[in-house]
Amino acid sequence: MTDVAEHDLTAEIARLRAELDAWKARAAAAEAAADHDVLTPALNRRGFVAAMQRTMAYCQRHDVPAVLLYLDMDGFKGVNDRLGHAAGDAALVAVAKLFLANLRESDAVGRMGGDEFALLMLNAGLDEGRAKARQLSEAMTSEGFVWEGERAPLGGSFGVRAWEGHTDPEVWLTEADAAMWVRKKGR
Repeated sequence: MTDVAEHDLTAEIARLRAELDAWKARAAAAEAAADHDVLTPALNRRGFVAAMQRTMAYCQRHDVPAVLLYLDMDGFKGVNDRLGHAAGDAALVAVAKLFLANLRESDAVGRMGGDEFALLMLNAGLDEGRAKARQLSEAMTSEGFVWEGERAPLGGSFGVRAWEGHTDPEVWLTEADAAMWVRKKGR
């Protein structure tokens, strides 16, 4: 093999490796995007359900508690109507960031759709879940949301459900959602 042919082959191998690395990076980004909400820094429903499945398996295997909080924002339509949809989107981002900042790395935050969020806390029971719901509710109210200099209050109704050997994440989500609606109607 001549030096020129060897150089061309080496250059082609380097080019192919770079192309492969670029494809791997794109695949990793697509995989991450498949589990994350397109608007907020939270997981999307698919990613959150996957986190729930891992947590339920861990709880079963190690006999540890977990708790699920389900939030429906109160008055969110008013934010959209009064300040516009861009403000509503920014409010959703602010809420997701607030939740992420107030949970542990072992916990998960997911946007279930619209103005509904779910929070999953490992190694926490019903009392800790209720306390966290109160703390987050107070933080949403006190911090509120500022859009173009105008303060908009944020609030929400939380449903709290402890893990009780659930094996189906959708059943657990439905129970937490139902608990939230009982709370919301009681306001």
